[in-house]
Amino acid sequence: MLKLAFRNIFRSPLRTSLTLAAIITGVVTIIISGGFIEDVFVQLRESTIHSHLGHIQVFQHGYQEYGRREPSRYMIRQPDNVIDTISHIPHVQAVMMRANFSGLVHNGRADLPVIGEGIEPDKEAQLGSAITITAGRLLQDSDKFGAIVGEGVASALNLHAGDYITLMANTLNGALNTLECEIVGIFRTFSKEYDDRAIHIHLLAAQELLDTESVHGTIVLLDNTDKTDQVISKIAAALASQNYEIKAWWELADFYQKTEALYRRQFGALQVIIFTMLALSIASTVNMTVYERTGEFGTMLALGSRQRQVFMLVLLENTLLGLFGSLLGMIIGITLASIVSGIGITMPPPPGSNIGYIASIRLVTWGLIAAMLTGILASIAAAILPARRASMLQITDALRYNI
Repeated sequence: MLKLAFRNIFRSPLRTSLTLAAIITGVVTIIISGGFIEDVFVQLRESTIHSHLGHIQVFQHGYQEYGRREPSRYMIRQPDNVIDTISHIPHVQAVMMRANFSGLVHNGRADLPVIGEGIEPDKEAQLGSAITITAGRLLQDSDKFGAIVGEGVASALNLHAGDYITLMANTLNGALNTLECEIVGIFRTFSKEYDDRAIHIHLLAAQELLDTESVHGTIVLLDNTDKTDQVISKIAAALASQNYEIKAWWELADFYQKTEALYRRQFGALQVIIFTMLALSIASTVNMTVYERTGEFGTMLALGSRQRQVFMLVLLENTLLGLFGSLLGMIIGITLASIVSGIGITMPPPPGSNIGYIASIRLVTWGLIAAMLTGILASIAAAILPARRASMLQITDALRYNI
């Protein structure tokens, strides 16, 4: 029967070509659209990680929930011990400390509320590969009283590299403290909202401003994002006896989670639409073929073929078409994806960002499997009703088509 089905699909080259063209178009569409969306996820993920969050963050237990109200109670008192423990774990590229504060920036004429971070500049330079310096330079370890500010902060206060500002913030004991800093650079990240309020100063300066030697958290940078879950498990095991909470980057990236959920849902709807259109297109061709072959099916039944054999023959023919079309679609889709990725797609800044990017078509295993299954399953689904109708033909009525 397999040999017969294989021969039958080449009996009508025009109809076979139309069916294959429909399958190939559907498969290529899924590969290109799925690869584009996957690239959006990867670029958004890496921009989120390398502009601010890192791969993993470690806090004193309760900091995420209560730290904003009582920051002094939820600080890491001995951060060096945490860093020494984490640094020896495989795939950990760097571990850095941060001290967070909120306060006012004064430029001699106006004030602006900001969200500040005390950082270790040289280590943060490894993390901040997605940070763009629009003026001046990055903060360095030698800049104890230097600062870099977000593009929005610089615009609001008309700040330039070389200007001096005064930072005002409360110490952990509630006293007001001030610190004079020199602006050494202005930066831009993937998030415009963050740039409108962000300022980075040296960790030692932040600790002096807050009057403490503790830090609020440690940031872990990995050499491979795919190893995040694995490293989290090892960190949790290493710090199990201590009162810390460990957060992966996606738990802290609300925008990424919602964007991914939205795009996944949209891509799922697109797959359903493509599957439906593909099945209807193939069904139209199959119905025409079955109608033209009514006499043939009547002859098969008259010669003793069973109804299920006729049903299986039609189904097998379309399964083979779906398989051939899907394979050709994968070859064409991969070729097109490689060409488009080589050229690049210039994209405008996404919502909430000032930075455009170059998109590509990212081929992933699950996307290729989904495209191939869509082509095959649509071919099978489209053939079920026509195959059933062919198998249920009355022999006497069907034989009249041979006259």
